[in-house]
Amino acid sequence: MKEINITTKIEVYEGISDLPSEIQSLMEQAIETRKNAYAPYSRFRVGAAILLDNGKIILGSNQENAAYPSGLCAERVAIFQAGAIYPNAKIVKLAITAASDTNPTLSPIPPCGACRQSIAEYEFKQDTPIEIYFMGESGEVYKSNSINNLLPLSFDKTSL
Repeated sequence: MKEINITTKIEVYEGISDLPSEIQSLMEQAIETRKNAYAPYSRFRVGAAILLDNGKIILGSNQENAAYPSGLCAERVAIFQAGAIYPNAKIVKLAITAASDTNPTLSPIPPCGACRQSIAEYEFKQDTPIEIYFMGESGEVYKSNSINNLLPLSFDKTSL
């Protein structure tokens, strides 16, 4: 038997004001679009903002459905919209923020498993890492230089 050690590197910023100005703006847009979430069931609102290599910014918020799990997370709303509108553009940065209508969300909220897989697909497709910044409604912001830090043993088309 042998073991594989997996390490993850996450940078921690104390808050939005500590982020580089470009990322502050991206996160502020994610916070603003979080208000557009349709979350009557979970009452958990998520906003995402993507910066593409062409300079365009794509926004997404979670959209729920009574026929659970037919809704879609904010990250995938934004990623799929980017892929549909700008199929040849690369995703450079992704900012994510989450807030609950019922409880304070003060620790960084990472993408769910399905979103991690979708981010991995686009990272693999474009053959460049995507910087991912995520936070709760306030407080610390975590930065990962690649989805590989959040999904180290990823599944992609080479597995098929």
